[in-house]
Order: sequence, then structure tokens, then C-alpha cells
Amino acid sequence: MRVLSGIQPSGSLHLGNYFGMMSKMIAHQEEAELFCFIANYHAQTSVSDGKQLAKGTLEAAANFLALGMDPEKSTFWVQSDVPEVQELAWILSNFTPMGLLERCHSYKDKIVKGIAANHGLFAYPVLMTADILLFQSETVPVGKDQKQHVEVARDIAIKFNNEYGEIFTLPQPEIDDDVATVPGLDGQKMSKSYGNTIDLFAEDKALRKQIMRIVTAPIPVEDPKDPDACNVYKIFRLFLDKEQDQALRQRYQAGNLGFGDVKQELFETVRDYFAPQTEYRKELLANPDGIREILAKGADKARYTASKTLRKVRKKTGLIY
Repeated sequence: MRVLSGIQPSGSLHLGNYFGMMSKMIAHQEEAELFCFIANYHAQTSVSDGKQLAKGTLEAAANFLALGMDPEKSTFWVQSDVPEVQELAWILSNFTPMGLLERCHSYKDKIVKGIAANHGLFAYPVLMTADILLFQSETVPVGKDQKQHVEVARDIAIKFNNEYGEIFTLPQPEIDDDVATVPGLDGQKMSKSYGNTIDLFAEDKALRKQIMRIVTAPIPVEDPKDPDACNVYKIFRLFLDKEQDQALRQRYQAGNLGFGDVKQELFETVRDYFAPQTEYRKELLANPDGIREILAKGADKARYTASKTLRKVRKKTGLIY
């Protein structure tokens, strides 16, 4: 099975990134053929500062490596180091109905949130489709909010295959319902765009400040509480096994539990959970050339696979003459 996904280097890594996609991607190294990339082209829809994007790209790579990405077991690269994806995106644009893009809710949601509309933001699903189809991806781990984009990739692949034969593999989204949408500080989907994140590698003071900002209901300490209605619990349970989860639920339901106490426990849990990875990340960032070397080797592997798909596409569409 071939698995593919990517992450934008457009800000600090947060729990939504990790539990929504990264942890599943890293786990796939052991039983699948894993393709994973840093989506710096996609990040340009929200990041215009070149120095910031370059810095963020190296940091995103260090994040993945620190969290367990093994370049010997996977193909791990930066999106812009594989130019074949842009050529395929253009070709696929000619098989993408306007109505298909106009129905994409991610674009609409971002516009409502005040993000400036532009062609890159609107055509984002086509580039994502090229990312997926170029590597003949069978499974695409995504958050619930990205499921529609994988469906768009399937629609475009079907349209292209109907025209030229079975060129592209039809991808399937992989969504873990338990963490399909990781809640942020305000209960909405955790997102850098919404400013409601808990960052993985934040310093202790900053991490604690973020967690203490989680929105809770004005319920007296002595009263029983519904854990399923609590943003703190919804985040905390991501770190718990079944027995620990049940124990925390019982504490909520018994009463005499202050939200401040649970937030402090959550802070300590997040801090300790990522402590080893945080130290390894610092070591990686101290040697940026080492990161670049890893990414360059990954790009060579990715281009080898991409070139085989693109050659078929170019031949079928008349670009080889």
C-alpha cells in the first residue's frame, strides 16, 4: 500500500497537526510505502515572507524527523524540490470543472475567516490533487476538513482516466474518527489560521499559557461536569489510554474538580510527552545542512517516482511529440 500526505510549513507545529496526520503518517512507515512532503507551495497561500517560509520549511522537516520520520523507511522531501508537481497541476487544471472548485468548503471557510481571496487559495485543491496523483497514492491520511479535497482528487482522476485510460490510481482518504478534528482552545478545529492552537515545541511558560486559555463553561467546582462538553477533556483524552480516559471521565462526573486543576495536569502531560522529541529537534536545527542533505536525497527518490507518472501523462496528452 502506498500512503501519501504532507504538511504546510506555515507556522508552529500544533497538536492538531500531530494527532490529525503526523502520528499516523509516521506509524505507516512500518507497514506501507510512505511518501511524505513539506508542502511549501501550499504554504504560499498564507505566507508571503520568503525568509519566514524558508525557515519554516527547515523547522517542519526537523519536526517530522524529531517525531520519528525515518528517511530510510520513507520518501521524505520538500514539495518545491519536485517540479513535476507543478506541471501536472497545470495539466489537471484543464480537467477540473469550475463548479468542482466552487463547491470546496475549505476555500469558503477561509474567506469567511478573513483570509484574502486569490487564485492560489481557490486552486489549492488542484495542486493537492497533483501531489496525490503524481505518486499513484492509494491512501491519504487527512483531517476531516481535508476529506473533500481527496474526493476532488478522485473526481479529477476519474475524469482524466476516462479520457486517456487508467493512468492514475484512485486515492482513498484515511480518517481516524477519534481525532478527525482536533479541537482548539475555543472548541473549533485547532488551526493556525484561527489562532487557537497548542504548540508541540513551545517553551514551558508559553505552553502553559496556551493551555490555560482553553475555553471552559462557568460551572462551580463542586458540581458534576459533562466531559464530552469540555474542551479540556477533548484535548486531554488524545494522550490517554482507555483506562486513563475512563478515570478522568469519572472525576468529571463526580464533581469537586476544578478546570484549572485539569488544565495544569494537561500542561504537564503535553510537556512530558514531547520532552525527548523537543531535545532531538534542537539537535537537528543546530545542523541545518544535515537536514538539507536528508531532504535532497528524499527529493531524488520522489522525482524518480514522479517522472514515471508524468511521462505517461505527457505522452497521453501530446506533450511528447
